[in-house]
Amino acid sequence: MSAGDDPAAVREAQRWLGTPYLHQASLRGVGCDCLGLVRGVWRGLYGVEPEAPPPYAPDWAEAGGQESFRDAARRHLREIVPSGAVAGDVLLFRFRPCAPARHCAILSGDGLMIHAHDGAVVAEVALTRWWRRHVAYAFAFPEAAHR
Repeated sequence: MSAGDDPAAVREAQRWLGTPYLHQASLRGVGCDCLGLVRGVWRGLYGVEPEAPPPYAPDWAEAGGQESFRDAARRHLREIVPSGAVAGDVLLFRFRPCAPARHCAILSGDGLMIHAHDGAVVAEVALTRWWRRHVAYAFAFPEAAHR
């Protein structure tokens, strides 16, 4: 995965740095979860969200066993090969083999991602080997150039 040239999605995600974690929220500076961060970046890029997410529990994906996160991403983003993801693309992670994806982040540069997780603030962190092993899907925002 290599860095792009400062795409709008990265600039928008960087505006969310320091936002506290708050389950199901999506309000910059107030609170968001990982999906809320991607939703907020979408609003920053396009305005209105294409659909409102249904209420979900912290373990929603694993409890249902369905790839609802992936399916929603496929409705609104362009699926790409994870190894071809560049800065500004969305990564979905699964934490156990055969479990549905249940976490997301925005790739922000070569070996970096921006994400929100429980007990922390939105942060830019290293896309370590552990994270890379857990990437299940990758998506580009609609305006991103074809790869």
